[in-house]
Amino acid sequence: MEKFTQITSIAAPFPRVNVDTDIIIPAKHLKSIKRTGFGEHAFETIRFDAQGNPIEDNVFDCERYKDASILIAGDNFGCGSSREHAPWAIHELGFRCIIAPSFADIFAGNCVKNGILTVALPQEDVDALVLAAEAGHDICVDLNEQTVTCGNAQYEFDFNPAHKEMLLDGLDEVGQTLQSKPAIDAYEDKQKLMTPWLF
Repeated sequence: MEKFTQITSIAAPFPRVNVDTDIIIPAKHLKSIKRTGFGEHAFETIRFDAQGNPIEDNVFDCERYKDASILIAGDNFGCGSSREHAPWAIHELGFRCIIAPSFADIFAGNCVKNGILTVALPQEDVDALVLAAEAGHDICVDLNEQTVTCGNAQYEFDFNPAHKEMLLDGLDEVGQTLQSKPAIDAYEDKQKLMTPWLF
């Protein structure tokens, strides 16, 4: 996966609370385990009406936010059923970072596995960033320093050290394990000599 160190971008403001994974990617579209093809259906009920017509001025299709790499979200973002398709869909929309007061644990974990940084900040800080996003100001997110900067304001955030390492290195759990491949191969070669009947 792509490394995450620092990004500077405008942000798309979507401060709705309790956005669950079925809003992010409706269950009817979970027909593939490929990581592509979900972006067009992401936030479908926010972007389209019941007849499939585009909803005017929705934040995900708004011209002014089309280059946003940061999503400013509401409290308890990513709640509901566990589905890795949700971060796949968000990533396809171009978002590499989501800032919110809180996230569902499984969703946040799935984001890390797909190169998306989830930043939890106090509600008042998120409110300030929503205003900055609506005004079109750039926001800088630095994972090394664990800071979010906008203009003269800077916010610090906590982040799981193991997840930080994964994002900085651009490695999921499988990638991290494969870094030890020489040691794994050496162990297997030794086992073949000691217990050949197992092989």
